[in-house]
Amino acid sequence: ESELREASVYDAMLQAAKYGVIEFIDTMRKANPSLLWAIDKNKRGIFSHAILNRRKEVFQLIHDATVIGPKEVVRCSVDTSNNSLLHLAANLGPSSDHRRSGPALQMQGQILWYKEVEAIVHPKCKEAKNTENKKPREIFTESHKELVKEGEKWAKETAGSFTLVATLITTIMFAAAFTVPGGYNDSGVPIFLEDKIFNVFIIADAISLFTSSTAVLL
Repeated sequence: ESELREASVYDAMLQAAKYGVIEFIDTMRKANPSLLWAIDKNKRGIFSHAILNRRKEVFQLIHDATVIGPKEVVRCSVDTSNNSLLHLAANLGPSSDHRRSGPALQMQGQILWYKEVEAIVHPKCKEAKNTENKKPREIFTESHKELVKEGEKWAKETAGSFTLVATLITTIMFAAAFTVPGGYNDSGVPIFLEDKIFNVFIIADAISLFTSSTAVLL
């Protein structure tokens, strides 16, 4: 083990977990399964770094590769600050993880990740406190405050954009209702009244006008 540390193999495994280099981790653990137990000075292992940095593929690999006995140890592990795996999952993920189109969807991803980790940790970890006397859910709430605010702002702006589009559609459909294709004959009857395509146009226009008006009102 000391030779492995001197060769920085453990550090390499931890860095690979941090940056999601799953091929390296998989190859090394097949060569030497004990490398999966690499930990840093904060007593955080590969699994911990995968959770903290939102590396789902690494998370899944370690979870599937760990046998029953060691798996129980992993799911109950804590670092030097008494943070469980769920405490780590409760922290806001790195900015590189935010690839979704809006804060609301980013928040959804954060919640799903927290729930996924919550499903594999020991039940006692859900209410356990770290050295700052905080439970995982408390950390999640605190670390995601700004994202929640951004999500609310994003939702309002998106709703405003939809309302604007709906208003434009309503205006167009309203105008189309009084602008009959082909015009009218001398009797004031639409020229294409007997045409099936014309009837389809009228029905589609009515539906569009109704739905867009409803969207604006709501």
